[in-house]
Amino acid sequence: MRTTIDSAGRVVIPKEIRKTAGLSGSAEVEIDIDDDGVITIQPAPSKVRLVKRGRLLVAEFDESVPKIGVEEVNAITKALRERKIR
Repeated sequence: MRTTIDSAGRVVIPKEIRKTAGLSGSAEVEIDIDDDGVITIQPAPSKVRLVKRGRLLVAEFDESVPKIGVEEVNAITKALRERKIR
């Protein structure tokens, strides 16, 4: 999919890709370039802190993170397995 870079260096990520990646207008992303000049943009990892609850350590997100269902977990697992096979 093609997009453009404006004079300020901003890249518009098409709506369908933002939706698939779960990116909102204020989402943080990480951008990198490898030795071959390939640029990658991916969602930044969520900020997590460990909080002691009773005898357990529980991960708490610093921002609101939507819950995902079983179907989405299964689809992600399947996609990762297929990627690993290739």
